[in-house]
Amino acid sequence: MFFSMQDIEFEILDFIQNNMRSPLMDRIMVFFTWIGEYGIIWLLAGVVLLFIRKYRADGITLLAAIGVGALVANVTLKNLVMRARPCWIHSEIPLLIAVPKDYSFPSGHTMASIIACVVIVHAKPKLAWGVIPLALIISFSRLYLYVHFPTDVLFSMIVGSIIGLSACLVEKKVQRKIAAKNTPDATR
Repeated sequence: MFFSMQDIEFEILDFIQNNMRSPLMDRIMVFFTWIGEYGIIWLLAGVVLLFIRKYRADGITLLAAIGVGALVANVTLKNLVMRARPCWIHSEIPLLIAVPKDYSFPSGHTMASIIACVVIVHAKPKLAWGVIPLALIISFSRLYLYVHFPTDVLFSMIVGSIIGLSACLVEKKVQRKIAAKNTPDATR
């Protein structure tokens, strides 16, 4: 018997539905998906960083990287790939949130969360204990709520990591150029 990738993905989603659902988990996952909506929690983190002089550049990097992620995920790829969401295909599964109207691939919640996770941990590694689990829970909530396929989330984690790391590298380069420009010439 031949199984398509989508069949395997539905097996994973159905396993979550059949083995992990509970009233408490329902409330927890709805909450985490809500705070990940439009990257709001991460945008707020970026704004907070803007007001802390030491982390202002990291705030700019975070906000810019999330903007790039939104353009990549929500504006470009969702409209190019046009992948139906699992809840559209199996509409008999009761949803705990409103049925999303945009396409499934990739997961914007996940991409924003992973981008933010990379940038924040790069800026302040001591925050990893809180930021990494938060990003992972937001990402998992999209599977739990039956609105994304596992490959939507996995792809978003990979691309979000690349965007986050690239943003950190650009920030470092810009800071070096600014530092070099502000350093008096030693030959004078």
